[in-house]
Amino acid sequence: MKFTKILSALLIVAAAGSAQAAPFVNGGFEDGNTNGWTTGGGYRGDVLNPLSPTDFLPGGSQYEGPSPRSSIITAGTVDPIIGAALGTTVYNGSYSYRAEDTTTGGYASVISQKVLNYTETDIFFAWKAVLEGAHDPRESAQLVIELRDDTTGTLLISRVYDGGGGVDGRFSTSGGYFYTPQWQIEQLSIDASLSGHDFTISLLAADCAPTGHLGYAYIDGFGGDVPPPTDVPEPASAALLMLGAGSLIAARRRKQRSA
Repeated sequence: MKFTKILSALLIVAAAGSAQAAPFVNGGFEDGNTNGWTTGGGYRGDVLNPLSPTDFLPGGSQYEGPSPRSSIITAGTVDPIIGAALGTTVYNGSYSYRAEDTTTGGYASVISQKVLNYTETDIFFAWKAVLEGAHDPRESAQLVIELRDDTTGTLLISRVYDGGGGVDGRFSTSGGYFYTPQWQIEQLSIDASLSGHDFTISLLAADCAPTGHLGYAYIDGFGGDVPPPTDVPEPASAALLMLGAGSLIAARRRKQRSA
């Protein structure tokens, strides 16, 4: 009975480990690059909030090219602004993506992906943000998440986080910075009537408009299910664990028969 319980637990772990394998390409950035994604960025200057991610993507009014200020992040990287207090910068696996850089400058960076014939009921991903507090809401550093229905040409979801004023309890403060010490799991729910449509998800991280305060975000684990944390074994590892558990069960049964 004990071994059966172990095997059942490992099966659950394996299912969790493969949960984020939805129709996103490189949804966890485990290719070590931005394969499958479109990136963009530009100088926001005096452009006031709310910011539109499409303005900083190819064809947009603020687009200056693929964002040179964003980066693939490797596991074990310590955030240069908040330090160890921010915790891990990779949620799952070996890589994540940081939208926008860790210096000031009045810029914005966007990462976006289009998924075709999407039939899942949700899109999930994990994020952490560091936003330097300053100015009024029209000029502040912020994180913007948008989901568009490309089949109907409709903006379905637009969420803005700036962490300021103590309004959002998920943010902590330190030295004028608002940051999320815990990974936030974002859930974008899609009505059943839209099943099979094409969607584009975009995430924008922006410095303040007057250029003196920064904003950036770490993102990871895009898919149709809640992304498992990094301490859950990957599917291959889970399979090896199950194989080992199976061998233990077989050995135990052989021992019982020979007794």
